[in-house]
Amino acid sequence: MRPFDERDGPCGRRVGGFGLVEIMVGLAIGMIATLVIVQVAAMFEGQKRSTTGTADAQTAGSIAIYAMQRQIQMAGYGLPVFSAQNQVLNCPDKPLMDADNDPATPDIGVSITPVEIINGANNGNDQIIVRMGDTTSGGVPLRFPSLPNQNNVLSCRDGDVVLITNGTKCAMTRVNGVPTAAGIVFDPVITDPAEGSFACLGPNWLARTYQVVGNNLQEGATQIAGGVVNMQARYGITLAGNVNQIAPDAYVDALDPEWGPAMSAANRNRIKAIRVALVIRNSAMEKEDVTSACSSLTAAAPTGLCAWAGTADNPAPAIDLSADPDWRRYRYRVFDTLIPIRNMIWSADKL
Repeated sequence: MRPFDERDGPCGRRVGGFGLVEIMVGLAIGMIATLVIVQVAAMFEGQKRSTTGTADAQTAGSIAIYAMQRQIQMAGYGLPVFSAQNQVLNCPDKPLMDADNDPATPDIGVSITPVEIINGANNGNDQIIVRMGDTTSGGVPLRFPSLPNQNNVLSCRDGDVVLITNGTKCAMTRVNGVPTAAGIVFDPVITDPAEGSFACLGPNWLARTYQVVGNNLQEGATQIAGGVVNMQARYGITLAGNVNQIAPDAYVDALDPEWGPAMSAANRNRIKAIRVALVIRNSAMEKEDVTSACSSLTAAAPTGLCAWAGTADNPAPAIDLSADPDWRRYRYRVFDTLIPIRNMIWSADKL
């Protein structure tokens, strides 16, 4: 008979179980497994946030570009740009108009430039102003006198904005009352130019401003897309107003005095397109830097966060996000597109 062992139970049977060492080993294995699971879950969650954020940025950028493209390519709608006689684009910008119908207040200059870029200070966000009418007549030019046997009075309605053109002279007024057999009445009456032709632009000569406010792209006060941290724009120009071919690097900055607020009518008529770069940010902040600055504004194949490839004679616009000290820890998508201005292109043979 074997001697008694403390592990023996009643009736001489050995009792099984875990000792302290086995329990410690089991706890260690469980803790390691838990740490691995947590680490894998954290990595998966980070990758999911990056992927989801990139998809959101892609969607926001596509919506923003689509919305801007629809309006910019229709810029200048309502202007009688198809008329070779009294071509409105030969007029200087900002013909005068009594906007408040009060003769005691000074008239204001209303810009007829289809698209205008306001350059952002210190490489900041640019603004794009798109102007067009809301007429149903499509900018049909009418001749004086404004009698129904000489003009289709249905193209003008009570309250319509009217653009009167005679050579290089232009003025704006409004239709006062429903056109009748007696003709169309303007208020205020325009005496200079007193002849020529006129076009009814609709109840409003609209000016839509696209700008980045608080990381949102807005049309006026209406938000179009979120996550937009920068917008840069350039004019696509031709050699002359009656030419439609834009050279590959013929993009000019509104910062240039020739293309700023005081640009001439001849230069305005050379603008046939707008090149836009929108920078959309992924909302997920990474733990380390994942984005670098643009390596060159003049290289054909730059690296980093760049608007587009530039040349030595025509550098690309700089994208400055340094206002946020953590900007390198975000991922970005840059949407670059060239938007033709249809009404300026269709008017080329009349300039």
